[in-house]
Amino acid sequence: MAPAAPAPLPEPRCPALLPLLLPLLPLLLPGRAAGLEVQRKFLSPTLTNNFALDGPGSRVYLAAVNRLFQLSGGELALQAEAAVGPVLDSPLCHAPQLPQASCEHPRVLTNNYNKILQPDPEQGVLVVCGSIYQGLCQLRSMANISAVAVRFPPGGSDSVAVFPSMLNVAANHPNASTVGLVLRRGGGGARLLVAATYTGFGSPFFPRNRSLEDHRFENTPEIAIRALNARGDLAKLFTFDINPSDDNILKIKQGDKARHKLSFVRAFLQLGAAPPARRPYAYLALNSEANAGDKESPAHSLLARICLGEPAEATTLNGSGETKKLTESYIQLGLRCGGAADAFTRLVSVFPARAAWRSPSSPGPGPPPPEELLFGVFERAGAGRGRPQSALCVFRFAEIEETIRAARNSCFVSPGAGMVTVLDSVVQGTGPACEKRNIQLQPEQLDCGAAHLQHPLAIVNPVTATPIFTYSGLTAVAVASVNNYTVVFLGTASGGLLKINLDSAMEVISRRSISVAYGEPVHPIMQFDPSDSTYLYLMTSYQMTRVKVAACSQYSTCSECLAAADAYCGWCTMETRCSLQHECTNFTGTNFWASVSEGVEQCPSMTILEPEINIDKENPVLIIQINGTIPNLNGTNISCDYGNNIHTVARVAGDYVNQFIYCSLLPREKYPAFPDDQDHVVVETSLRVNNKNIIRANFTIYDCKRIGNIYPKRACTSCLSARWKCHWCPSTYSCVSNHSQCEDVLRMEKKIDCPRIVPASLEPMPTGVSQNIMISLANATFSKETALECHFGTDRTFEARWVNSSAVECVHVLLHTSEKSHHFPVNLQLKDKPDRFIDSPEMMTVEVYNCATGSADCSQCLGREDLGHRCLWSESSSSCRLQTEPPQVSEACPPPEIRKIEPLRGPLEGGTLLTIRGRNLGRRFSDVVGAVRVGAVPCAPLPHRYVVSETVVCQTGEAPEEFSDVVTVNVSREGRSRERFSYVLPVVQSIAPPNGPKAGGTRVTIRGSRLDVGSELRVLINSSKQCTDLSRSDSSITCTMPAAELTAAVPVCVQFENKSCASHNITFKYEKNPVISEINPKKSQISGGRIITLEGRGFGLVQNVSMAVRGIGREHTRCRVHTDTAITCPSPAASNVTVGSKPAPVDFYLNGRLYTDERSALDEEMYPEEALHISKFSLGYYADPQFSTAKKEKWIKHHPGEPLTLVIHKEPDSLGLESNEYQVKIGLISCEIQIVSDKVIHCSINESLSSSERQLPVTIQVGKFNYTIAMLHLGGGETAIIVSIVICSILLVLSVVALFVFCTKSRRAERYWQKTLLQMEEMESQIREEIRKGFAELQTDMTDLTKELNRSQGIPFLEYKHFVTRTFFPKCSSLYEECYILPSQQLSSQGGSQVQETHPLLVGEWKIPENCRPNMEEGISLFSTLLNNKHFLIVFVHALEQQKDFAVRDRCNLASLLTIALHGKLEYYTSIMKDLLVDLIDASASKNPKLMLRRTESVVEKMLTNWMSICMYSYLRETVGEPFFLLICAIKQQINKGSIDAITGKARYTLNEEWLLRENIEAKPRNLNVSFQGCGMDSLSVRAMDTDTLSQVKEKILEAFCKNVPYSQWPRVEDVDLEWFATSTDSYILRDLDDTSVVEDGRKKLNTLAHYKIPEGASLAMSLTDKKDTTLSRVKDLDTEKYFHLVLPTDESVEHKKSHRQSHRKKVLPEIYLTRLLSTKGTLQKFLDDLFKAILSIRDDKPPVAVKYFFDFLEEQAEKRGITDPDTLHIWKTNSLPLRFWVNILKNPQFVFDIDKTDHIDACLSVIAQAFIDACSLSDLQLGKDSPTNKLLYAKEIPEYRKIVQRYYKQIHDMPPLSEQEMNAHLAEESRKYRNEFNTNVAMAEIYKYAKRYRSQIVAALDANPTTKRTQLQHKFEQVIALMEDNIYESCSEA
Repeated sequence: MAPAAPAPLPEPRCPALLPLLLPLLPLLLPGRAAGLEVQRKFLSPTLTNNFALDGPGSRVYLAAVNRLFQLSGGELALQAEAAVGPVLDSPLCHAPQLPQASCEHPRVLTNNYNKILQPDPEQGVLVVCGSIYQGLCQLRSMANISAVAVRFPPGGSDSVAVFPSMLNVAANHPNASTVGLVLRRGGGGARLLVAATYTGFGSPFFPRNRSLEDHRFENTPEIAIRALNARGDLAKLFTFDINPSDDNILKIKQGDKARHKLSFVRAFLQLGAAPPARRPYAYLALNSEANAGDKESPAHSLLARICLGEPAEATTLNGSGETKKLTESYIQLGLRCGGAADAFTRLVSVFPARAAWRSPSSPGPGPPPPEELLFGVFERAGAGRGRPQSALCVFRFAEIEETIRAARNSCFVSPGAGMVTVLDSVVQGTGPACEKRNIQLQPEQLDCGAAHLQHPLAIVNPVTATPIFTYSGLTAVAVASVNNYTVVFLGTASGGLLKINLDSAMEVISRRSISVAYGEPVHPIMQFDPSDSTYLYLMTSYQMTRVKVAACSQYSTCSECLAAADAYCGWCTMETRCSLQHECTNFTGTNFWASVSEGVEQCPSMTILEPEINIDKENPVLIIQINGTIPNLNGTNISCDYGNNIHTVARVAGDYVNQFIYCSLLPREKYPAFPDDQDHVVVETSLRVNNKNIIRANFTIYDCKRIGNIYPKRACTSCLSARWKCHWCPSTYSCVSNHSQCEDVLRMEKKIDCPRIVPASLEPMPTGVSQNIMISLANATFSKETALECHFGTDRTFEARWVNSSAVECVHVLLHTSEKSHHFPVNLQLKDKPDRFIDSPEMMTVEVYNCATGSADCSQCLGREDLGHRCLWSESSSSCRLQTEPPQVSEACPPPEIRKIEPLRGPLEGGTLLTIRGRNLGRRFSDVVGAVRVGAVPCAPLPHRYVVSETVVCQTGEAPEEFSDVVTVNVSREGRSRERFSYVLPVVQSIAPPNGPKAGGTRVTIRGSRLDVGSELRVLINSSKQCTDLSRSDSSITCTMPAAELTAAVPVCVQFENKSCASHNITFKYEKNPVISEINPKKSQISGGRIITLEGRGFGLVQNVSMAVRGIGREHTRCRVHTDTAITCPSPAASNVTVGSKPAPVDFYLNGRLYTDERSALDEEMYPEEALHISKFSLGYYADPQFSTAKKEKWIKHHPGEPLTLVIHKEPDSLGLESNEYQVKIGLISCEIQIVSDKVIHCSINESLSSSERQLPVTIQVGKFNYTIAMLHLGGGETAIIVSIVICSILLVLSVVALFVFCTKSRRAERYWQKTLLQMEEMESQIREEIRKGFAELQTDMTDLTKELNRSQGIPFLEYKHFVTRTFFPKCSSLYEECYILPSQQLSSQGGSQVQETHPLLVGEWKIPENCRPNMEEGISLFSTLLNNKHFLIVFVHALEQQKDFAVRDRCNLASLLTIALHGKLEYYTSIMKDLLVDLIDASASKNPKLMLRRTESVVEKMLTNWMSICMYSYLRETVGEPFFLLICAIKQQINKGSIDAITGKARYTLNEEWLLRENIEAKPRNLNVSFQGCGMDSLSVRAMDTDTLSQVKEKILEAFCKNVPYSQWPRVEDVDLEWFATSTDSYILRDLDDTSVVEDGRKKLNTLAHYKIPEGASLAMSLTDKKDTTLSRVKDLDTEKYFHLVLPTDESVEHKKSHRQSHRKKVLPEIYLTRLLSTKGTLQKFLDDLFKAILSIRDDKPPVAVKYFFDFLEEQAEKRGITDPDTLHIWKTNSLPLRFWVNILKNPQFVFDIDKTDHIDACLSVIAQAFIDACSLSDLQLGKDSPTNKLLYAKEIPEYRKIVQRYYKQIHDMPPLSEQEMNAHLAEESRKYRNEFNTNVAMAEIYKYAKRYRSQIVAALDANPTTKRTQLQHKFEQVIALMEDNIYESCSEA
């Protein structure tokens, strides 16, 4: 099957369809054997509606819900697409394109279903009409469907008056039909014929109980012809008043609409069938839901016809001087498929085609001429459940046209005939009845009516056709006429495509099928490719498919090809293949291509006229006669081909009718070898034409000389009886092919002339006794002197003596055997020539016997007399020996001894096979004939069952009455049995159950007495079928009933020994089969056991039911029948299922028979080769429910005797469980469930819980899912209370002592405390004031910021690929000299342009020179395969890590490259990481395990970092992103609140002491009115400080204007100028440094707003500069010796020196600086808390799957190594997640967002990151007055944060464990989400550089590892090196 088009596939409609469909694929996809071949597919993300083809442009247009697609013709590759929905709409509102229309009804988001998709190639437009806006149409460009070609209504200056009728074109409901057709008319422009189902008021499509207002009533007729001149007057576009006198609509009156519910199937053009007036007609195929008996149209399926006038006519007058109107020519007639009683009444699909049809009435000679036919698929309306029965019918257009002419004639000539009526329900109609007129109608009036004649008309009686093919669920038809056959393609409701080949009598000669889209019905319209009619386009629910009409190549031989009876396929002789006709070279030439119509007998073949050739023949020639379809071979290059590259020259002779070929035979030395046991060899030769073998035949080469060697015992006879002409030479004893080779005078012509042994019967010989044997000869030509030997097998030879000329005696023959008897062959051979034998044509043998073997008793011994064995019985020794002399008297044996008889009972009628076992039961069968009796009744022995002496099987005779007697055997003496045989009369009384389903399988019990008698029993049902699986006892027979065709009571016959029936008047009634109508629920947990209830009827007949889920369930589960309408089944456990995958089909077995619908069973009988059982029920599997106690504790304490109430927490699931499905148990006691909600289950136990054990499990059970959620601990009794009192007393005493000591010490401290309290209060009030003030300001700003975020585009997240590259490669390695390349900004007045980071791993194409590409691609592909081998990769990593010069940077780089390379296989990557981690843990566990993962020093540690980054990205974006971004914004806002030194970067407000501005600079805010043409806004009020430099002001302005734009797109400060308009005439360019700058202490001070004296509310303008300000570089890089901003550098150093000596005199204490830190901290606290809470909380809907999985892995590894210290585990978890991932993100927001991270923000984030690290650590912080403020700042919050961290770790621990399957599914989804984001080839090439560098070490490591050595991975690695280094890599390595 060809692959799908390489278009980007849309998102799948259902979750994971593939895992479920895989087991069904062999069933569902017949493949090429179906005779059709799916060539290309395009999957639509939404439901498809229509498709259209553009022949000249070779394009396919596909319309789906809300989407339009333009696809390439052959490949179905996506060329363009457009979204056309959903839109806000209401069916009760006018289209918004109607300017004057308002709407008070609410508009809701409505899907757009396409209704019309019609191309008009002449205008280059595509008419696209949808269901939205009352059925509005668009004209789109055919060249690019995403572009609207003509905007309508035009709007703007070209606006035209728009009316609802121009807009309401198509039906406005998804389920209402619409068909359209573009009509071309000479000179009159294009028109659009539209027929649409009425959806207005009163129709089922109109919104119920909403409004009586109907906007479609006056605006949308059922049928209309509308203007479609896109290049003309747009005021007339889509109008139907094209000319004033035209009447181009047909509308049914409002009152009649309910009776005429029209549903349109198709509109098509057709030229008239009858010449000469081939008029163009438009036909509409439709269904009418008209009431039966309505005079207008009792038929359901209708065909309506409209005349389009002459082809050249535009709007000229017709013959009668009147203009044409739609309703004048409108006439409709019914189409009936089938007889009146069983008609298929509903039309589904039609297809007009030209084909040959020989009607039965006119069977003339020769093929019938082709004619215009209409093919239609019909179905039975109201067929009930299941797929409806459907049929294919064919109608002649000639008959339809004749019927129309006759009807029109009837209306106006003889109206009384009742043949036609006038449609009085049409608004434009003329009247109610036909009337007779004395006029002669013209041919045109007969065809098309006229204005003065009644119209429109409806023909009463339908045109009838007989179905030519029936099937269930046909939905579409397309027809082609091919090679005198008609090929019909039929789409089905189940997504199949049938192809039936019809002969000229419309008889089906062959049929094929293919599954196109399983379970998706085929759209009613299918079309052939206009440019290549051997392809068919069809559409299913979600798929556009291009199907090749025939898969001829599947037939390998001509006979297969032509016997397939596929009209498209034929045999291409010169290419020896089955092909389509146009695929065969020279197919137009005579006899180059044989079609199906010529028959299999016309297949090309050849006959060799002399097929048997003597090996000794000189210069043999093959004469070949050519048969069948072969072109004239004269002038071609022909030869004979014998295989093995042996050819000989050939030449053509004879005429074209009888061609002969003369061919030389292959050379003698090249003859093939003869098989060892044959005298001939068969050779195949082929006729080779133009270097291709086209036909073949066999001939035989024979060699007479081989015959004697092959048959040495009958050489002469074999020679003369050979198939070929051979001669026997007696003298040389050889077979020759020519007389001349024989010197003998005597000729032997026939085999009877050969000297031979005359076979004779020889008397048996006893073993070990010497005898003479006489042999007779015939035709003995030997003299008596010829010495002969007798030969008895391999080495037994004896002397032969001539008796006379024809007899020889073998002397003293002595033969031995240890067997009972053995036959030895008897031969004569020439003594001096041992390999020459006298012929023995019929092998003569002698029997040698041994009396001592095989005779256990007297009868067996003496019985051998009949075989000719002379044996004698010795009673004394109980042995048989050879009789040496004749007996005096006949020996007698002891009387028969009967040891056992069976059976012991039989019926009176006899016939029982009685088996008698014993000894001496006769010497031969004749002894026992008539010798066996049961009492007086004879028993007839059976000869074939008799075993001499041991066994007699006889058939009992009939007994007159019941009796019991012994069995006697009288063989000269009588033997009697010890047991008695009884004749009894079996009685059958009843059968139960008395009825059962006709599907069979009912297990019935027949009751009676003596039912176990006799040897054979049959139970016959209705005298024909047998009841199977019989078992019986004395009183009952049990068996399984067969299936029956009809429901009826049938007789049951119990037959003993094939005699008469023992049962009388016992019947079994076959009832209708049970029907399963519904199953509930339709979901199950994976563990199974959920009770599924089957609803239906007739279950009372069912004895046993089982349930199986196809492809998923492990086994069948047994069900219970409850009532006649209810069965319950436990769902099977699922063995291989992905959670959330597509529901799986369910099968039920009722009484052991697979349950099927009646209808599907019918289909299987009709077409067994397509019988595929499709279950109508399905079951979805979901994850098992998850439970925990309310507080997630594992132990619950409880005191016995007290009532217990449990609260169980339940995780949300999709199962929808009922309360009765839960069962809670404590130990073995059930807990009574009282309340069940989505999240909580309450249960209580009132009885006392007493148990010998102190703890009981609390288990909850749902079906088979059983889970222990906690252990209940039963508390102690009185002893515990006493112990508690004693302990409490001791604690009280200790507390009193401790209190006394504490009080003493506290008095001392109090005095010191009082002293410092005053200072503390003063400072506290100071800090409180500053914090309150700062917090109030910032809260207001942050609220504004939050609002802005909600209003704007949101948070500037980086794309995933950029997040990955920045995280994986934070510092550039030597591999990438530039990690991020940001091109210079090309800025317009509208702001920055979009800039994308480029990274070598993101580049779309792997840039290497073309001459290197093949080798490198192959090498990289092989290297990729190696990296995907687990053993190789682990050895590879370890080998590199052992190298001393493999630095940490290399390790990190390799890990990141591996992550990129394996990003598409994250499951595999994870398994590698785990294996490497296990090695790392092993290494750490032996040293200090707590240090593991602390740093990144190995490859696997960096791999873990990358893995966490990938897995946590979604969580980062969805949960942490917003609070993190808000925190960064808050830090920025707070810093900007006060003064910031532009040069040192120090600020009044900060979190980092080192960045604190230790100066009290008074700063006042300034609100500036700024205009700037950038970032989407014109002017804003911007807040700045008067101490800000101009660069700082520019930054604040840019931030205000560009806050909704990613930072990478902002203009840079250096690129903009700031201009101040001091007055209306004066303006100044403001700069940091200019001529006005102030100089202090030899340093220039940067200009500020205060310097320029810019007032509050000043007007400034910012613009992009033409040239950069080169006066200074970035401000922070300025030399502090020359420039300063707020503080001189010396001030701070002097300040520090003075601070210690003069602190008591300084007004501002150094401590006050710390209050600013506290102020900033307090202001930011809420945002920081929000961030930490987001990081350390678990969302129910987004649990951190990767974290749970990895923490479980760590716990498992610790448990394996016996590490029980919880601190170690805590440290491992901290090192792997917070330290390795979160701290990295907190310190580097630029990894996540497109923002500017300043050095100051970086310093603040370092403090926050340090607080986070401290919160995750276990060690207590020992802080004092000398501790750094960065640690002291959050000392108070750390303990609280620490609890949150520990709670988070516990929550992760308590989460239900994750299976490998679930994790792999999660990882696979992550891989799928971001596939094709990275260039894995570049990553592979970079990894290869390491492989190349350490090549020898890697090879050594691979050799040292037994696994890799065994799988020879080192050789494959060397192959990679060889490929990459093959003199190519050097020139390519730079690439």
